[in-house]
Amino acid sequence: MNDELKDNSENIFDPVSSKAERFARGNEIRKNVPRSVHQEWKPSVNRRDPVEILIESSIGRIETLLPIRYRRMMESPFAFFRGSAAIMAADLAETPNSGIDLQLCGDCHLMNFGGFATPERKLVFDINDFDETYPGPWEWDLKRLCASFAIAGRWRDFSNKNCKEFAWHAADSYKRHMLDYSKLSALQIWYADIDLSELIEMGKDEEIKKFHQKRIKKASEYTAHEKEFAKMTYHEGPRARIKDDPPLIYHPTVREEEIVLKAAEKAHTQYMKSLPDDKKILLSRYKLHDIAIKVVGVGSVGTMCGISLLMSATGEPIFLQFKEARKSVLEPYLKNKSKYTHQGERIVIGQKLMQSASDMFLGWTSDDLNRFFYIRQLRDAKVKPVLEIMKAENMADYAKACGWALARAHARSGDPSLLSGYIGKGNEFANAIAKFSILYADQNEADYHKMLRAIKEGKLPIAPEM
Repeated sequence: MNDELKDNSENIFDPVSSKAERFARGNEIRKNVPRSVHQEWKPSVNRRDPVEILIESSIGRIETLLPIRYRRMMESPFAFFRGSAAIMAADLAETPNSGIDLQLCGDCHLMNFGGFATPERKLVFDINDFDETYPGPWEWDLKRLCASFAIAGRWRDFSNKNCKEFAWHAADSYKRHMLDYSKLSALQIWYADIDLSELIEMGKDEEIKKFHQKRIKKASEYTAHEKEFAKMTYHEGPRARIKDDPPLIYHPTVREEEIVLKAAEKAHTQYMKSLPDDKKILLSRYKLHDIAIKVVGVGSVGTMCGISLLMSATGEPIFLQFKEARKSVLEPYLKNKSKYTHQGERIVIGQKLMQSASDMFLGWTSDDLNRFFYIRQLRDAKVKPVLEIMKAENMADYAKACGWALARAHARSGDPSLLSGYIGKGNEFANAIAKFSILYADQNEADYHKMLRAIKEGKLPIAPEM
């Protein structure tokens, strides 16, 4: 592939130029990087073995948890896709890009979107996972998102035509909403969010609307910390303790526990320093009672993740989730290196740049082994997508919602006028991305079967079925 098409990287944001001038500049970029080139996917002759990339991405993870990671990825090509962001990052580096950089999610697939409560207790729809966030070519996020719809659609046994349409709707929604954002001021974009209740109301399927309205009502009434406390804890004398549920929730060994708790208290003190003063005052009213390892997601399995239980003097709980922050899978493929040496800080700043509202306890810390972490509330009125009940029209609506949320997130750190000028107002760009998504779904399926062969040959360990 022509290197000029692969890397024109230059972040062309010019606040002095008018919106019309920046739109025209985006249009000009098409001469060097036509929109049609985004439909291309053909693995290069030097493409790395996906199994090797998986093994490499497991280095430094908790070895006893790796069998759970691969067991979860075995479930389907879609589960494999969720756990293999590193493979797609290597592939995206081989695709053309327009040279327009902004803050990326980095692992932008359809399960990393959903509803959650803002600090003002409003339920919004947004991206909710930023472990891989990094500045880079905007197309990378959109291609991963649209490919995820093609892959998830196949998992749900929708036709290839449907799967291509899901990907097209995500790309088309991104285009339409980016054009809308291009007409707003930077401050208006920063204020913009997507109201979850209003989003649900836009759907035409009355049955699914009622289902989601019930979930929203439950989420709005859900007092997360108190409910989790009743379900997940017990008392050991004056101290509240998290219940073990191995292998997914467990404590360090008895011999290690005192050392671990002391290290956790030190890390918690360091975490508090990353918070604004008002949140420091709030959390200073709570004391750390317990921590436990908690296995989460697919891509994060094997990294040091867990939960900490804090209690006030009068017995009110707060659960915080800590997640190990490793280098972004995008970093090896981008010339610009992160200005953040602390990977937890990289994630927190990226999340605040992209989300319309972030968790008020979002912060970062390190431990005595120089591992980086970021911390947030364990759950806060979260509403996750339920793919299993979606019909084709629901998947298309969800694709439009995700495309909208990604456009809003990109418009905050990017230049929506420049992007809209490049994408244009017609269908050519969405058509190209939809074609890419189907081709990449084929690639993902082939890689999934390579992983299955590696498991059969004993190269990757798997846990017993759970």
